[in-house]
Amino acid sequence: MTAAALRRSGAGASPPQRFSLARFGGRWLSPVVLLLLWELGSRTGLIPERTLAAPSAVIGTLVDMLLSGELPSNLLVSFARVAAGLLLGIGLGVGLGLTAGLSRAGELAVDPIMQIKRTIPVLALTPLFIVWFGIGETPKIALIAFASIFPVYLNLYSGIRSVDLRLLDAAKSFGLSRTEQIWHVVLPSALPSLLVGLRYSLSVAILVLVVAEQINASAGLGYLINNARDFMRTDVIVVCLMVYAILGLGADWLVRAVEARALIWRPSIVEQ
Repeated sequence: MTAAALRRSGAGASPPQRFSLARFGGRWLSPVVLLLLWELGSRTGLIPERTLAAPSAVIGTLVDMLLSGELPSNLLVSFARVAAGLLLGIGLGVGLGLTAGLSRAGELAVDPIMQIKRTIPVLALTPLFIVWFGIGETPKIALIAFASIFPVYLNLYSGIRSVDLRLLDAAKSFGLSRTEQIWHVVLPSALPSLLVGLRYSLSVAILVLVVAEQINASAGLGYLINNARDFMRTDVIVVCLMVYAILGLGADWLVRAVEARALIWRPSIVEQ
């Protein structure tokens, strides 16, 4: 058949693309609907302003706080706290996960302690951390670090122990040393689990930050919330909660972006 005949018959034509809600911002549909219902309830009086400010009032307060510099300066303080805590917690979690996952002796030494740590509520340690570290920045960062260790540790440990033994046998047959097996087989296989643990740690760190900043904070989002509570400023409280949520979403997006690049080799079972 000639090219013209193929075009007339439709052969070789690409199949029509199916509608995908994700391509048109489907992830934002439910939050937008929720905001509209919230605004409607505030304007009709169903939600009193003293109980919860309307979204339009919250947006106005947000703009004022941005223009005055009050929100950016306090946001930087909170960001520094959570970044320091995460850096410490994730580093310890990765180190302990590698120790327990790659060595039987390391597992016997580390895993029992980590399981005991898992059963201790992080927030219950707040008074003890205050006694140990005072009421400065140290207990706030320590709480965030302590909370973010276990998700990274557990997922990395599980990922290492779940490596397909056939891959290790193939690596041995090619003459790879133990170090080369870990670098080229074990760690890439455990990377998806590590990224899942990282996402959990980021979410937990944001949650703990809310409580940690209640410890005699003189700056930060928690400081703004405490002041707003004293003056019944629900609009300021909602603004700070929005910022906390944006921090969490931004952290999750960052890990998703890393995951998309680092795990490009992994096949997907989800249709686009």
